[in-house]
Amino acid sequence: MGTIKKVVLAYSGGLDTSVILKWLQEQYKCKVIAYAADIGQEEELTGLKEKAIRTGASKVYIEDLKEEFARDFIFFAIKANAVYEGGYLLGTSIARPLIAKRQIEIARKEKADAVSHGATGKGNDQVRFELTYYALEPHIKVIAPWREWDFSSREELIEYAKKHRIDIPVSKKKPYSMDRNLMHISYEGGVLEDPWIEPDEKMFRTTVSPEKAPNKPQYIEIGFEDGIPKSIDGKDMTPYRIVVHLNAIGGKHGIGRADIVENRFVGMKSRGVYETPGCTILHTAHRAMESITMDREVMHLRDSLIPKVSELIYYGFWYSPEMKTLKALIDETQVGVTGIVRLKLYKGNCIVAGRKSEKSFYRQDFATFEKDTVYDQKDAGGFIRLNALRLRIRAMLNR
Repeated sequence: MGTIKKVVLAYSGGLDTSVILKWLQEQYKCKVIAYAADIGQEEELTGLKEKAIRTGASKVYIEDLKEEFARDFIFFAIKANAVYEGGYLLGTSIARPLIAKRQIEIARKEKADAVSHGATGKGNDQVRFELTYYALEPHIKVIAPWREWDFSSREELIEYAKKHRIDIPVSKKKPYSMDRNLMHISYEGGVLEDPWIEPDEKMFRTTVSPEKAPNKPQYIEIGFEDGIPKSIDGKDMTPYRIVVHLNAIGGKHGIGRADIVENRFVGMKSRGVYETPGCTILHTAHRAMESITMDREVMHLRDSLIPKVSELIYYGFWYSPEMKTLKALIDETQVGVTGIVRLKLYKGNCIVAGRKSEKSFYRQDFATFEKDTVYDQKDAGGFIRLNALRLRIRAMLNR
């Protein structure tokens, strides 16, 4: 690949990427462009540009991708009901391909020789970043410092940062890693590596504990159009504003905490603690909307694909041909998933309290247990006997 003269680094200002910014300059004697994607980190972006320049960045990009993140990534996960291994709503996983896409675009603009990231050699993020890099720019040079340098722990990174007078938000007393975006906050590593240890209540940033949540429930109504959240309590909002609004409401009521031991793509198990208040509410509301607006067989087909879609997102195959095909199918299943869902939020619980739609397949005159004129219950006998035919034949053969 020749000499590296310019690198675009996915920069967060955290421990790893702060050290990497300085390390790249020392190791490769190159210019480093620091790139940060604003996908809802809020106060974490404060002073980031100045910090990157102090650490030696030749140029800094801070890109506002919040609306794109909500519209094209978060809302797709909602439409697909994507949940990895039954509990993880994929807040970190689904952000990486967006960050990496824009990083490649900046690398092209700046005519950079390489891109770099702060993911470790044990985690999933290295895969998510690099699969996106290669899918969009097949010949790009990738520098993954955690797979190159001699540091073996975050404690050593802390010492390096102190030596070079790099400000870092981590200390040896608080060694766990935190990743925040519009969709969630994740916590892992350090004291959380023991899956028997309960997380310290002081750790959580966006949700109160259910015990401290209000004693009075709150009702909200979410409007959908073709599977896409459009309004809250009758007020139209942009995708970003919907998630922000629901994060505040959900956090107030202690909704969206999860403590999960998950299977990483690289082969090991990992413990993660998550706060996902707004999207926990959206998942519940979306499922309720589908319950009256989706054809049974279409729903069952889509549900059979949930593990695959979730796995592709978790593994980092967002820009793969199979994901492109599945996205088209998911979008088609959502046509007509339109209406309003009413929810009751109370002490960590998100409870469906009602749903209505002009496109509802639910017919009270068909479903009623009272007298009706549209369903002859005697017809069920033949239906059952036909479906039992193969079972009866099998039983006769066994005898």
